[in-house]
Amino acid sequence: MRLLIFHVDSFACTITRKGRSPISETPSTPTCQIGNGLLVLASAEAGDEADLESVSVGAAHEVEDLAKQLKVGEVMLMPFAHLFADPAPAPDALRLIEEVAAQLRGAGLAVEQPPFGWFHTWEMRAKGHPLARVARTIRPVPHAS
Repeated sequence: MRLLIFHVDSFACTITRKGRSPISETPSTPTCQIGNGLLVLASAEAGDEADLESVSVGAAHEVEDLAKQLKVGEVMLMPFAHLFADPAPAPDALRLIEEVAAQLRGAGLAVEQPPFGWFHTWEMRAKGHPLARVARTIRPVPHAS
């Protein structure tokens, strides 16, 4: 899984149309937004499905750690298959994103999630400091045979 994380003053996204994914969630609202928090663009990669649990735990840990450092409590967890050319199959990607969101909520963070499988317009005001833009890669943990 690849994460591109922005520390934002504000972020809002509004649905424009369905994407190319074979899976699309039914939107509960056309717009999702957060205030001071983290925008997390999350791309599940091919191979992540080999151990969704270790990848979701690793991703949630990275986001939670950064949120603590920056003293923020809000996260926008946005599926973003555009980060790399070899995305995981859509059902696995959705399951992974959902698991990361559940773990972040369990850690006490408020998590917003735009519906999977849609294109959005964005309104973003990002901060400008050394941790305002962070990239992370989380890979499945190899198991001993």
